[in-house]
Amino acid sequence: MSLRIPSRIITNSTYFSAATVQPLKYSAFGFRRVPPKIRWKSFHANKSRLSKSFGDVELPSRQRIHIQQAHISWTTIAVVSIAIGASIAFTAEILRPSPPHQSDDTPHIPIQLIDNDDPNDIRMANTMPPGRPGNLTLEQEIKLRELWALALRVFGVSDPESSAATTPNGKTTPPGSTLSRSSTVQGNSESSRRKKGRLSLFRKKHKDGDNTESETSTLSTPSGSSTSVSDIAANVKEDNHGTAKNFRAAIQNTTPSELRNAFWSMVKHDHPDALLLRFLRARKWDVNAALVMAISALHWRATDSHVDSDVILRGEEGMLNLTGTSDAVQRKEGEDFMQQVRMGKSFLHGFDKEGRPICYVRVRLHKPGEQSEASLERFTVFTIETARMFLRPPVDTATVIFDMTDFGMANMDYTPVKFMIKCFEANYPESLGTVLVHKAPWIFQGIWRVIKGWLDPVVAAKVHFTNNLSDLEDLIPQGEIIKELGGTNPWSYKYPEPVPGENAPMKDTLSKQRLEGERADLSRKYESVILDWIATADATTSAPSSSSSPVAIHSKRDEVAAELRKNYWKLDPFVRARSLYDRNGELKPELTGDGQVGDGDLSKRLGGLSVNRGEADGRPSIDSDAGQSFVTAKDRWEDDLD
Repeated sequence: MSLRIPSRIITNSTYFSAATVQPLKYSAFGFRRVPPKIRWKSFHANKSRLSKSFGDVELPSRQRIHIQQAHISWTTIAVVSIAIGASIAFTAEILRPSPPHQSDDTPHIPIQLIDNDDPNDIRMANTMPPGRPGNLTLEQEIKLRELWALALRVFGVSDPESSAATTPNGKTTPPGSTLSRSSTVQGNSESSRRKKGRLSLFRKKHKDGDNTESETSTLSTPSGSSTSVSDIAANVKEDNHGTAKNFRAAIQNTTPSELRNAFWSMVKHDHPDALLLRFLRARKWDVNAALVMAISALHWRATDSHVDSDVILRGEEGMLNLTGTSDAVQRKEGEDFMQQVRMGKSFLHGFDKEGRPICYVRVRLHKPGEQSEASLERFTVFTIETARMFLRPPVDTATVIFDMTDFGMANMDYTPVKFMIKCFEANYPESLGTVLVHKAPWIFQGIWRVIKGWLDPVVAAKVHFTNNLSDLEDLIPQGEIIKELGGTNPWSYKYPEPVPGENAPMKDTLSKQRLEGERADLSRKYESVILDWIATADATTSAPSSSSSPVAIHSKRDEVAAELRKNYWKLDPFVRARSLYDRNGELKPELTGDGQVGDGDLSKRLGGLSVNRGEADGRPSIDSDAGQSFVTAKDRWEDDLD
């Protein structure tokens, strides 16, 4: 069968002889021309039929014909189709039931909480930067709720049987605390039987009633989407730090209670929401990616670096004790750690104009090969964790100054640099406020080109170059700049040795267990409030009760978070070995023995220092003197590199 197709080949202004008129036919082999067998007689006879198909055909003479253009426009067909589709869509929109009306009494997020005179109240209002507790948009609030829903399911909290006996600091795994593993993340059947009791996502009851592993088990998030954590594990993309690999390892080899304990141990004195929000901001509010990053970091803390069970628990005194052991490997580890802390390769002192604690790194003191890689990593984690103790809301980042004075190629070592990058990008996200590279020599230009290629663009944007005291004063108060960098502060680094008996509270197991029990109750209480929050979001009622309203739930979460923070500072001497900053008085507990706020309070620590909190991202404004100075210095470096 062939179809005669009209075309624009024949136009009003074109004349054709009768012998050359060759209409097109379409077949399975494409377009082809009809052989020139048309004669005027037959053509004239079929004039009426052609006029119906192509329009009017005029024959001014036997030699020439003039065929008026008249063809079917495909554009017209497309326009008509679009119009019909739009009409259908408009009709469906009209017929679709509208969502329940939201009462005017329900406030929009962010909820601005009223300031009060209670210094222990960690509820945050306008002073908080965007993306932090108390300063979230409605969309960010929804993302946080979705991440909590996924995290609690991973922790085994969503199942009442699994969460009943789970404690953040407990050593036992409660019965029934496992979740079924989907086939996308499980190994062979024999491996699955051996790892019964490990984290398996998720168990789903089939119609016959038995508990078997389901390939389609999913988790409903507050937004209405259906998300399978096993699918997240299967589809997550790997990054430069092996985050996806660590996530899958945590899913397969770690129990829910172990991950839950790691989370609450990492919270310490922080707001639980603030901790999860770090991962959301680092992953640009992608909930699945934030979950992968968070679980990977928790797995790293618990199984790789043993942050809370070793690095912080043993501290400096533990490493000092290793120097006298007969085991050569352990003795070497202790000696390497103590050598770094005694020389002050890096140390914490003072605050910048944003109220952020300052970490100094004296690069000239590093010699590759002098300390083992494990000792370098331990010292790095110890410094980062100690810096976290100085953070108080609304300050949640630190400033790092790499002092490049007298730097030479003999000091360059890429291995610890890579580890620091991994720590800040993968395991301690959103912890860097500003990085200053001070007095870098010209030989550092090529090194910086390599290092910059490893950095995430967001982290790289926080790196600035300073060359003199004036550059530093744009960011750090003049009285805070130490004399070593040309400032007026006469303070210099001196290491006070551990004092015998300073960690005696760690031996008081009864007091420790009592405080850990209180913290376990508070963590379960906080999780219960989160579950109520999730359930309230899923509820269809338009008139929630006063106890389940957004304001009430926010208030309850912040109240429990304040209790958790107070509990941590009471528990701190039992779980964290004293550091040099405890001994020299720079790090003071936020709460004194009578439960009142001590010198750890941010406003009291900074005294008369004017803290500028106007910048949302924690960096100087591009229009400020500091911003202009940094931009000029960085542009100069980029020009040199080019």
